[in-house]
Amino acid sequence: MTMSGVEMKRLTGVTSSEESRFYEAVMEHSDRLYQIAYSYLGNRNDALEAVQETTCRAWIKRRTLKDQRAFKAWIIRILIYVCIDEQRRRKRSVPTPDERMQEPVMKPDTGRLEMRWALEQVKPKYRHVLLLKYYNDMTLADIAELLKKPEGTIKTWQHKGLKQLRTILKDRGEWND
Repeated sequence: MTMSGVEMKRLTGVTSSEESRFYEAVMEHSDRLYQIAYSYLGNRNDALEAVQETTCRAWIKRRTLKDQRAFKAWIIRILIYVCIDEQRRRKRSVPTPDERMQEPVMKPDTGRLEMRWALEQVKPKYRHVLLLKYYNDMTLADIAELLKKPEGTIKTWQHKGLKQLRTILKDRGEWND
């Protein structure tokens, strides 16, 4: 037995205007979501999948959003959690030869690879601030709102993160000598 669209919407409590508003809100921020996901995951396909997973989770949890003006921060926060989940999953799995060959083979940019490696060594709370600030051009006020922390705390995390990054890169440079 199949259900009509009207019956399905009645059962799920979804109206087409609610779908439209949600879709428009997600599309308004889709470029920013992709940029953030890419800065965390470093892979186009994984970034697109993270945005898709974020959209799905946000749709399921849409009723938990109290203030529509906070939609952007809310959905970015969900995206960050999705990216963290993906990073944890990557650490647990060993790629097969086919998975390693999915990315196009190009001349590696060792500076970018070294910076990515160094960022992975920074404490996670500092890394989040550095990624959002320097890879996604977010202001400290926006980051504070997003992470639900005082702006002073974000400034401190930025300072400590940059200090850790400098130490890591300096130590790395001594290895290469």
